[in-house]
Amino acid sequence: MTQTQNDAVSDAAIDIQTLPKISLHDHLDGGLRPATILELAAEIGHELPASDAESLGAWFRESADSGSLVRYLETFDHTIAVMQTRDGLIRVAREFVEDLALDGVVYGEVRWAPEQHTQKGLTLDEAVEAVQEGLEAGAAAAIAAGRVIQVGQLITAMRHADRGQEIAELAVRHRDTGAVGFDIAGAENGFLPSRFADAFTYLASEQFPVTIHAGEAAGLDSIQDALVAGRALRLGHGVRIAEDIEIEESEDEEAADGEEVGIANLGRIASWVRDRGIPLELCPSSNLQTGAIEAFGTTIDAHPFDLLYQLGFKVTVNTDNRLMSGVTLTGEFELLVDTFGYDLGDVLELTLNAVDAAFLPLEDREALAEHITSSFDRAVRQASE
Repeated sequence: MTQTQNDAVSDAAIDIQTLPKISLHDHLDGGLRPATILELAAEIGHELPASDAESLGAWFRESADSGSLVRYLETFDHTIAVMQTRDGLIRVAREFVEDLALDGVVYGEVRWAPEQHTQKGLTLDEAVEAVQEGLEAGAAAAIAAGRVIQVGQLITAMRHADRGQEIAELAVRHRDTGAVGFDIAGAENGFLPSRFADAFTYLASEQFPVTIHAGEAAGLDSIQDALVAGRALRLGHGVRIAEDIEIEESEDEEAADGEEVGIANLGRIASWVRDRGIPLELCPSSNLQTGAIEAFGTTIDAHPFDLLYQLGFKVTVNTDNRLMSGVTLTGEFELLVDTFGYDLGDVLELTLNAVDAAFLPLEDREALAEHITSSFDRAVRQASE
C-alpha cells in the first residue's frame, strides 16, 4: 500500500469503476450484449430462447449458474452462432472493447477460438482480421469518448479438436497485427495440453507466449501438464492449485482477532507455481458457477482466492464470461472487497499483478504500472479533499 493509501482515507469514497484495471481472461464469445445477439440472430434466422434483451440476459445467467462446466459451455451455442460473418465479428469485437473501456479497463487481452467462426465461409485469417478491425474500432471509439484502452488477441485452439499446430501458426502469423498470445480452451477433462505438444514446442521456438486453461474442470494433473508440455507462462483459472495446499491447524497460536492460525504446507506443484510467480487468472464468480471450487465449498467466501493471495501466489482478477456470469471486472473486485475485506491497497496490488502478467514488452508493462499507480494515488488525493 502506498503512503497515500492509508486508513485516513475511506476506501468507500472511491469508485472502483473509475480506477484503471487490467483484463487478462475474458472470452469474446462470452461478452456479447443481449440486444446485439437478438439483432444478429434475427438477421440469420437463428432461434433464441428469449425474445427480448432482458429475458435473454437472464436466460444466459440462469443457464450458466448451474454448477456444471458442461452446461455453462452449452450457452455458447447461441453466441457463436451469431459470430460467423465478418460484419458480426467486427460488431461484437467493437462493442466488447467499448464495454471494457466503460468499466475502466485500460489493457485487455481478448481470447477467442477462430476455428469456431468459419461456418459461413470465413477463413481463419479472415476471422482474425475481422476481430482485429473490431477491436481497433472499439479502442478508437473509447479514445473519442475520453477513455484509453489497449487490447490484444489471445488466439485459442479448442482442446477436443486436432488443430493445435494450425492455430498456433495462425497466432504467430498475426503476432505483428494484434495477436499477443496463444491459449487452449474447451472441455478440460480428458484433453491434456500434451495433445498439442508439437504446437507448444513450435510456439516456444517462435518465442510466442502461452496461457493455458488448466485447474478449472480438471485438477493438478492438468496444471502440471500445462506447465511441462504447454510451457504455460500463465494458468487460465488455475484455481485448483489450492488442492495442492494443506492447512495444518495450530493449537498453540491465535491471530490478533482470536481466529485460529494455520500453517500452510504447499505441495511440489503449488510451490513451483508460487515460487516462480506463475500468474493465476482467477475468475471468482465463474469459478463458483462452474463448480471449479466445489472441493472448497459452494459459496463465494469458500473460494480459495484469499488463501492463494495471502500465501503469495500471483493472483489476478478476471471475469471469464461477462454475459454468462452477469459480471463486470469492477463487480468482481467489489465482490472480493465485500467477501474478504480487501482495501484499496489490495485492489492496487492485484491490478499490478495483472500488469506484470500481461503479454506486453517490459517497457510497456513498466509504463502501464506507473500509470495505474499514479491513477490510484490521484483517486486517493481527490477522495481526501
